[in-house]
Amino acid sequence: MVGLIQRVKEAEVWVEGECISRIGEGILLLAGISRDDNMQDAVYLAHKTANLRIFSDKNGAMNLSLLDRGGEVLVVSQFTLLGDTRKGRRPSFTEAAPSAEAEVLYRALIDELKKLGIPVKEGKFQAIMDVKLINQGPVTIIINSKDHKT
Repeated sequence: MVGLIQRVKEAEVWVEGECISRIGEGILLLAGISRDDNMQDAVYLAHKTANLRIFSDKNGAMNLSLLDRGGEVLVVSQFTLLGDTRKGRRPSFTEAAPSAEAEVLYRALIDELKKLGIPVKEGKFQAIMDVKLINQGPVTIIINSKDHKT
């Protein structure tokens, strides 16, 4: 599972001209779910997101996690994070999980974040969305759940 984490002042998701989700300060988590992902990957990404020290402490150093300081998470499914651009000019998405399998793991990711006590909002699975954000820093981190298994 690939997570693109952005520290935000605010973020929102719009579908068909309507704002369906909005958060204040926190994390926008774009989640790409691959064919070989499982529940362990969802749990790993949730815990890594919640505990990643990307928020400033009183001295301005990135020493605080979302769990330390509070904040919200907006989770958006984004299969295009799995795009393979090694050949040609059109990305291949063959590594992305089929939608039914991906949705189960997407929900598991959201549920795990909620279990950690984090307020979670979400995008609309399989919808065309407009995602608006103010990236604070900017801080953008890519996490791949497969990296922890090596």
